Amino acid sequence: MHKELAGRLGLGPIDQVAYAVTSLDRALKRYEAIFGPFEVMDTLMEGCMVRGRRVDIRLLWAINRSGPVEVELIQPVEGEYAVTEHLRTHGEGLHHVRFRLPPPLEPKLEQLRGEGFETLLYKRFEQPPVAFAYLQTPAELGGSVIELLETF
Repeated sequence: MHKELAGRLGLGPIDQVAYAVTSLDRALKRYEAIFGPFEVMDTLMEGCMVRGRRVDIRLLWAINRSGPVEVELIQPVEGEYAVTEHLRTHGEGLHHVRFRLPPPLEPKLEQLRGEGFETLLYKRFEQPPVAFAYLQTPAELGGSVIELLETF
């Protein structure tokens, strides 16, 4: 991470913009007109920590590279978490932006909690070794959602 790109919190540049959608099939038609083709995946994530509770989540998601920024579409299929909450409260649209960070992710989560961020979702995978978290920003930052992705 380039220090000149990092603000006081040391997150660096945004590398992903993610949209919550109710139907990936319908959304792909709209978003492919803007960004081109997406790669589609169906994923079950067991044992996610959602607001301190263990939840299994299944989602359909699609990825596209738009220059240096990844575009992600997320359709929840099973499990209650930040994206299902967003769809229920706000409908379809921008859900979060993502920042890639070096390991370990947990000290950064602690730092951000101290700054008023709330962890909405946390998951660590053993293979490949990776972790990610969704965090809600404090009210003075609009209460929006960011994702942190630990990458080696």
